[in-house]
Amino acid sequence: MTLLTHTGRAFERSPYPSVKQAQMSAANAQLAMIKRVCLIALTSLLALSAVGGIIAVKTAAYLSHFTH
Repeated sequence: MTLLTHTGRAFERSPYPSVKQAQMSAANAQLAMIKRVCLIALTSLLALSAVGGIIAVKTAAYLSHFTH
Protein backbone atom coordinates (compact mmCIF):
# COMPACT_ATOMS: atom_id res chain seq x y z
CA MET A 1 0.00 0.00 0.00
CA THR A 2 2.96 2.31 0.46
CA LEU A 3 3.46 2.48 -3.30
CA LEU A 4 0.00 3.96 -3.78
CA THR A 5 0.31 6.76 -1.25
CA HIS A 6 1.79 10.11 -2.09
CA THR A 7 4.64 11.02 0.22
CA GLY A 8 5.88 14.15 -1.54
CA ARG A 9 4.81 17.73 -1.03
CA ALA A 10 3.40 18.36 -4.52
CA PHE A 11 -0.17 18.87 -3.33
CA GLU A 12 0.65 21.43 -0.67
CA ARG A 13 0.29 25.15 -1.31
CA SER A 14 3.36 27.09 -2.27
CA PRO A 15 4.67 29.42 0.41
CA TYR A 16 4.86 32.17 -2.23
CA PRO A 17 1.94 31.86 -4.68
CA SER A 18 3.06 34.99 -6.54
CA VAL A 19 6.24 33.16 -7.56
CA LYS A 20 4.22 30.39 -9.18
CA GLN A 21 2.01 32.94 -10.92
CA ALA A 22 5.07 34.76 -12.26
CA GLN A 23 6.52 31.49 -13.53
CA MET A 24 3.24 30.59 -15.20
CA SER A 25 2.92 33.99 -16.85
CA ALA A 26 6.51 33.75 -18.10
CA ALA A 27 5.79 30.28 -19.49
CA ASN A 28 2.62 31.56 -21.17
CA ALA A 29 4.54 34.47 -22.67
CA GLN A 30 7.19 32.13 -24.06
CA LEU A 31 4.51 29.84 -25.49
CA ALA A 32 2.81 32.80 -27.15
CA MET A 33 6.12 33.92 -28.64
CA ILE A 34 6.83 30.43 -29.98
CA LYS A 35 3.34 30.26 -31.51
CA ARG A 36 3.85 33.67 -33.12
CA VAL A 37 7.20 32.63 -34.63
CA CYS A 38 5.70 29.40 -35.97
CA LEU A 39 2.75 31.28 -37.47
CA ILE A 40 5.09 33.75 -39.20
CA ALA A 41 7.22 30.88 -40.54
CA LEU A 42 4.13 29.04 -41.82
CA THR A 43 2.76 32.18 -43.46
CA SER A 44 6.11 32.86 -45.13
CA LEU A 45 6.31 29.29 -46.39
CA LEU A 46 2.80 29.45 -47.83
CA ALA A 47 3.49 32.80 -49.50
CA LEU A 48 6.72 31.53 -51.06
CA SER A 49 4.93 28.38 -52.26
CA ALA A 50 2.22 30.51 -53.88
CA VAL A 51 4.80 32.67 -55.64
CA GLY A 52 6.65 29.56 -56.81
CA GLY A 53 3.42 28.08 -58.13
CA ILE A 54 2.61 31.23 -60.07
CA ILE A 55 6.10 31.26 -61.58
CA ALA A 56 5.74 27.58 -62.55
CA VAL A 57 2.37 28.17 -64.24
CA LYS A 58 3.66 31.23 -66.12
CA THR A 59 6.77 29.32 -67.21
CA ALA A 60 4.67 26.40 -68.45
CA ALA A 61 2.41 28.77 -70.38
CA TYR A 62 5.41 30.57 -71.90
CA LEU A 63 7.19 27.38 -72.90
CA SER A 64 4.04 25.92 -74.44
CA HIS A 65 4.30 28.55 -77.20
CA PHE A 66 7.54 26.96 -78.43
CA THR A 67 6.03 23.51 -79.03
CA HIS A 68 4.10 24.63 -82.14
